[in-house]
Amino acid sequence: MSSGAASSLSLKVTDLNVYYGHSHALQGVTLEVPANGILAVVGRNGMGKTTLCNAIMGIVPAAGGSVHVGAVNVLGLDPYQISDIGVGYVPQGRRIWPSLSVDEHLRLAERKGGAWSRERVYSTFPRLGERRGNGGNQLSGGEQQMLAIGRALLGNPHLLIMDEPTEGLAPVIVDQVEELLIHLSKNEDVSILLVEQNLGVAMQVSERIAIMVNGRIEVELNSSQLAADKVMQQKLLGVAGGEDEPAAPRAEAPVDKPAPEYEAGALAQLGRSPNRFSYGNPLVGQHRPEDHQRMGIGKPITRWDHAVLPAAAAPVIVADAASEARGPNPVSGRAYVAGTFDTKARELNFVRNILVKRGLKTLSVDLSTSGRPSSADILARAVAQSHPGGLEAVFTGDRGTAVSAMAVAFEHYLTAQDDVAGVISLGGSGGTALATPAMQALDIGIPKIMVSTVASGDVGPYVGPSDICMMYSVTDVSGINRISERVLANAAHALAGMIRHERPVRQSHKPAIGLTMFGVTTPCVQLLTRKLEHKYDCLVFHATGTGGRSMEKLADSGMLSGMLDVSTTEICDFLMGGVMSAGKDRLGATARTGIPYVGSCGALDMVNFGAIDTVPPQFRERNLYEHNPQVTLMRTTVEENRLVGEWIGKKLNRCEGPVRFFIPEGGVSALDAPSQPFHDPEADRALFAALEGSVKQTAERRLIRLPHHINDPAFADALAAEFNRIAK
Repeated sequence: MSSGAASSLSLKVTDLNVYYGHSHALQGVTLEVPANGILAVVGRNGMGKTTLCNAIMGIVPAAGGSVHVGAVNVLGLDPYQISDIGVGYVPQGRRIWPSLSVDEHLRLAERKGGAWSRERVYSTFPRLGERRGNGGNQLSGGEQQMLAIGRALLGNPHLLIMDEPTEGLAPVIVDQVEELLIHLSKNEDVSILLVEQNLGVAMQVSERIAIMVNGRIEVELNSSQLAADKVMQQKLLGVAGGEDEPAAPRAEAPVDKPAPEYEAGALAQLGRSPNRFSYGNPLVGQHRPEDHQRMGIGKPITRWDHAVLPAAAAPVIVADAASEARGPNPVSGRAYVAGTFDTKARELNFVRNILVKRGLKTLSVDLSTSGRPSSADILARAVAQSHPGGLEAVFTGDRGTAVSAMAVAFEHYLTAQDDVAGVISLGGSGGTALATPAMQALDIGIPKIMVSTVASGDVGPYVGPSDICMMYSVTDVSGINRISERVLANAAHALAGMIRHERPVRQSHKPAIGLTMFGVTTPCVQLLTRKLEHKYDCLVFHATGTGGRSMEKLADSGMLSGMLDVSTTEICDFLMGGVMSAGKDRLGATARTGIPYVGSCGALDMVNFGAIDTVPPQFRERNLYEHNPQVTLMRTTVEENRLVGEWIGKKLNRCEGPVRFFIPEGGVSALDAPSQPFHDPEADRALFAALEGSVKQTAERRLIRLPHHINDPAFADALAAEFNRIAK
């Protein structure tokens, strides 16, 4: 033990009960972490482990019991008061602020005078030192996990609560965390409550392990005892105990046999008879057969207690090692099957079974808000905990708000996972609205399929700027019949093909850049492309609202090395109510990423509407131009141009990377030229003056006026030359 002034704190939890509404989440939990000791709590997801951590930290209220940290009963205290006592917390899901840099996170958490400083955190996790200026949303999942651990250590705690600290970390970093935890306990006066799904880590770090099942501590025993008891591992954790065991037989059909009973020694420790044993999640819980490597131990389990399966659930076929390796392209990630298991378990499990038969690792995720029992691997409560407002924000009792909140929670949940090889969902309008926001948030290129009853209509709100494949279900997603069986099977095989397909790598080392083009700026963008395509992979986006959003999504995903944003017309539609708006986040990726940006006023002279008879009544007397029978353009006024210029200026001022914004004094579109219907020098002058009055120019952020029309070759030459200068 170190000789510091403060000593480690013991933790004693006695008869702790927590409810979520009528759901009894923690049921009389009792455990103890001695001073300078480590206790590991393991169990499948949805068993109450995170609720235990949150209750100890005062994040969720307890209905009864006590939590003593040292001599202080902390129940009823606020989280900051518990932290002040000397308790640190590494929460599940990392809880990293996207807008703060790594160093800002650590500065906020640092308490001077203790053993831990920011430089020690950087020394412990060198990758954080390399990324200290990056925002939270620019870190990988593993880097975010390192940051969450470092942030907790900077409070110099004497009791550390850690919920899944090794989740998302590379094996070499996991080993490092193991050594760190042992060192903290033995040498730095820190007691540790470790919640961990990686059984190998838990047994390596802690001499004692508590197994949680259905909100209770089912058994507490020595790590060596658990390591030797393979039956207990299989029963309570969904893994077997050693790599030397033969693979269990594969379950090819609905299982009608009960799981093997406990051996006498294991039953004696549990103090209960075989017929009183019940599973937490009957289908292997969070630890599917393919998870045995992540758990650090074991083989697939292939049988479960069939009696406790929901009646509507199709049996999940568990793949053996041979089936996982089947196919030309082994896949390291998982296929996520998401939907409302309270109403569509049979259909979702049908899809999952096909994916498993194709040799894919799968993970089923319940998005229902009814609170009914579920056969999914990830329970709805586990997803809901990812909502910024927690469980209470999702389970409101009102279906409309609950569904909207669950969509937000699923987006946060899915984007936090590091193993998404693809995702498929199925449902009606509600199910589609639940699943597609999370799909949109995934990087371009990750396979995404939505089987939906609304897929034959306007799917723009569901697909957005992403590459979601929408498949019409033909019949309602309700049961397996001659039509739905074929449609769902096609969707499942399509996802399997996308995931397994070996994506060709282009034989080119040219960086990709994004360019925006509209019909009235086409000559400029075509010239630019010809000038730059010898050294850049030029991706041209049609500035129709979705085009701008798609370009910025690629930038946020790290797939663009720069932007030539010639056609910023979508901003006019956003501000004036046109039909081709890219939303309020237009130019947001430029600020977030800091990539080289060259922009211009392309088509800021117009707002887009549909057919002439769809133009809003208040605009019917304006300068309108029928581009074609489906598209009507409206000339922007002096005041509107002033508004657009100021809006762009504010956005550009947030950019820290190199920015050049060009002003074409000769006109901003093919329609804005002498003798053309939108030629209005006064409106253009208002736009240019507003830009000059609002953009704060620096060495890196400049406005450049040129006496050319936007489609003049000289203007394209200038754009290309300046981009080459700032992009080098």
